[in-house]
Amino acid sequence: MIHVAVLGYGTVGSGVVEVISTNREELKNRIGDEVQVKYVLDLREFPGSSIEKILVHDFETIVNDDEVDIVVEAMGGLNPAYSFAKASLEHGKSYCTSNKELVAKYGPELLKLAEEKNSNFFFEASVGGGIPVIRPLNECLTADKILEICGILNGTTNYILTKMSREGLDFDTVLKEAQELGYAERNPEADVEGYDACRKIAILTSLAYGKHIDFEDIYTEGITKITDVDFKYAAKMGRVIKLFGKSRQENGKTYAMVAPFMIDESNPLYSVNGVLNGILVKGNMLGDTMFYGSGAGKLPTASAVVSDVVEAAKHKGETVRQIWSAQKLELGEFKDYTGKFFVRVKGSEDELLEEITGLFGNVEVFHADGVTGEFGFITGSMKESEFASCAEKCRGMITRIRVE
Repeated sequence: MIHVAVLGYGTVGSGVVEVISTNREELKNRIGDEVQVKYVLDLREFPGSSIEKILVHDFETIVNDDEVDIVVEAMGGLNPAYSFAKASLEHGKSYCTSNKELVAKYGPELLKLAEEKNSNFFFEASVGGGIPVIRPLNECLTADKILEICGILNGTTNYILTKMSREGLDFDTVLKEAQELGYAERNPEADVEGYDACRKIAILTSLAYGKHIDFEDIYTEGITKITDVDFKYAAKMGRVIKLFGKSRQENGKTYAMVAPFMIDESNPLYSVNGVLNGILVKGNMLGDTMFYGSGAGKLPTASAVVSDVVEAAKHKGETVRQIWSAQKLELGEFKDYTGKFFVRVKGSEDELLEEITGLFGNVEVFHADGVTGEFGFITGSMKESEFASCAEKCRGMITRIRVE
């Protein structure tokens, strides 16, 4: 019998209990042993529920029970998740979590502790919800050198941008609707400012290159400045706007960022819409590999967590090797990152084009239907620092969006 304790009985925690209960026989067939939830830890009471008899309020009950093999954490945040993770691993229990904040900040430390204690620290659900991407990076793509990772990593922002694109609505209107539907939190800052996607690309990049990337070092830009007018230009160009978490290695340096990008239909992420996530991994041998599916939600995320439970059960008493050292991977300076830019400027093309080409070189000019008193253009490839210098001298500049 494999005994599991679940920390937190919210959306994901209750989903984990449901998946284990519903798929009991399937899990037994895969593991060769039965999985049973022995404890659920929560501060609340759940009278009359299926977990009433296994509900506990003190973590010490769990950590000091030698029968508990695997601890599943679905609480989020760093406190008390970090102390719970350390204590569980120190007692030889495997720890499975969907907590991206915990993984992004303490991943290397907890992986090392797990190795010392012949247990495991698994976090498949911390990136991409129900999409399997962590394990493929660790196990399936190991013959390749990862050149680039680019992902739509946040369902809330993807829903907002998809809705703006399809219906011509402004950001504030769509955000309010997303909150009413439960797709966005009452305080949506972590999503719309890009912080959630930043932690996720930090995790993926650290795993891809084996060294720790501090998410606070990653340039991060959200979607709050994207307008309905931007989408009118995008439609004219046959493009859409997506919030990307990106990292790539170039000339011996690693670059990472989170920002909105305009992309056309040649990009595999073009059709990833609504609350879905998509992650594109480029290897030097395999080329492009796409991971696509539900990036959030009770049962998809819980399914990913339980897949970690299965893995931990299969490797009870031994550690599955995951290469992510505490050695910091220094990122290349963001000012040296190269790319193209879409720019909107006030004024007429006849008046400003000569001045613009003098700054940016040859550009491609666009006029959006129903938009007057301005025009847009796409630059050639240039460094971030070069663009910033030109932008300071560009008369009438309204906004800019990077172009993939």
